[in-house]
Amino acid sequence: MTVTDRTVTPQSDEGRAAPSPAWVRGGSWLRTQYPLLILIVLVVFAAVMSDAFLSTRNLENLVLQMSVIGIVALAQFIVVVSGGIDISVGSVLGLACVLGAGLFDGSSVIVSVLVALAVGAALGAVNGFLVAFRGLEPFIVTLGMLALARGLVYAYTEGVPVRPSAESFTVLGTATVAGVPVLGVIWIAIAAGMAFLLRRTVFGRRVYAVGSKREAAHASGVPVRGTLMGVYVIAGLLVGLGGFLLASRVGAGTPSAGNLMELDAIAAVVIGGARLNGGQGRVFGAVVGTVIFGVITNLLVLLNVSTFLQDAFRGGLILLAVALATIGRSSATRGR
Repeated sequence: MTVTDRTVTPQSDEGRAAPSPAWVRGGSWLRTQYPLLILIVLVVFAAVMSDAFLSTRNLENLVLQMSVIGIVALAQFIVVVSGGIDISVGSVLGLACVLGAGLFDGSSVIVSVLVALAVGAALGAVNGFLVAFRGLEPFIVTLGMLALARGLVYAYTEGVPVRPSAESFTVLGTATVAGVPVLGVIWIAIAAGMAFLLRRTVFGRRVYAVGSKREAAHASGVPVRGTLMGVYVIAGLLVGLGGFLLASRVGAGTPSAGNLMELDAIAAVVIGGARLNGGQGRVFGAVVGTVIFGVITNLLVLLNVSTFLQDAFRGGLILLAVALATIGRSSATRGR
């Protein structure tokens, strides 16, 4: 009888994990959302430090500034999730920008878009082929592509901005809808599409699997090479589109277009919580990371901070993001 009592006593309930209270679950969620918390604090700080920050004109300019780098950050994000890195995105964007504006005299917006997309897709395919089918390191491959694309930019432009002849070339880059820049709408639409692709499709699950452990993904029947090839082509298409949109916003293809943009894209991805060795990260985090970077840059300009100090702030922000990412992952591991 005693044994029977022990088997049905509340001790058996003690072995079960009781549901966590809502405030505990909320606290756990907040610990993993440090980029969003940083953004909220940053926006409040910027509003206090500068009266012009929340003005309609400044917010519109902020969205315009963030949109192109936001699209490039999404390209970088999908590459990072797959376990790679692409440091050529800035130079490829520059090449797509000048060729989209200059080829065929920039007389047709549709042709310019197609040219920019073709340039990005072609160079992305070269990167993907060398990484996926030749087994080369992504960093080395994209480093070579960075030098090649930037060299072609300077050779094509000879240091002089390329101006398209189409009068409607700048419409897409400067238009607004209900006060919201079209560039911002395009960026958010692409982000939503990227989130759907990575979270709701077979291809997206394969990208995460390849980034987590390539050998295990291969053993599970995942077409690793085809997946990586697709990743770099998609990234190239996004970068090409970003090149056209930048030319449309500026009204010309400049030789310096996309210069060092790869660093901003990597920083946005890291700040957003993605793991550089692959297999982890969310599109929402990459978007938040881009906004954080954009707000800081905008605030430094409003405060008339030297451009040299702005670079120092960028570097410090990257280091802070890496440290917070490490802390966040450690907390999540202890929580499990």
